Amino acid sequence: METFDICLMTEACLRQKCEPITEVTDEIRALADKMLATMYAAPGIGLAASQVGVMKRIFVLDVAEREEGLEDGEEKKEPMVFINPEIVWSSDEKNIYQEGCLSIPGIYEEVERPTKVRVKYLDRDGAVQEIEADGLLSTCIQHEMDHLDGVLFIDYLSRLKRDRITKKVKKSVKAGS
Repeated sequence: METFDICLMTEACLRQKCEPITEVTDEIRALADKMLATMYAAPGIGLAASQVGVMKRIFVLDVAEREEGLEDGEEKKEPMVFINPEIVWSSDEKNIYQEGCLSIPGIYEEVERPTKVRVKYLDRDGAVQEIEADGLLSTCIQHEMDHLDGVLFIDYLSRLKRDRITKKVKKSVKAGS
């Protein structure tokens, strides 16, 4: 399947707020499928529409392989599609995960977020769903939700770290790598 180009941190689309999806159509399902293909090809475990220049409130993720601890060569896919997601509850307890982002390649930093979240969303068929997530799934949901609001994981870092990462990425983009 054809894939999207992934926007890099320096592109304006990553700092814009995405618009709600008014109806789940075949076009939206095709968008979700192409986003999943892009995410798997990257490879990554989550991808928001804004990361591919589409300003709609949708993200995809699949944490199955990372959570299951599969043997090398084994593949387990459990793709999830979140349309118009909304966090309706988050725990007071916090967790720290080392996060990375397909739009900020090669950069990984520890970010503190709520350990658990409950998220309400539409699935690829337009049905209302609500799940409670913890661990890696919770972190990924929050990370991708941030993208829909123009927030990057580096925004949670100290100004010094954020500036260092920004310079490094700009230098890399300028060098064409």
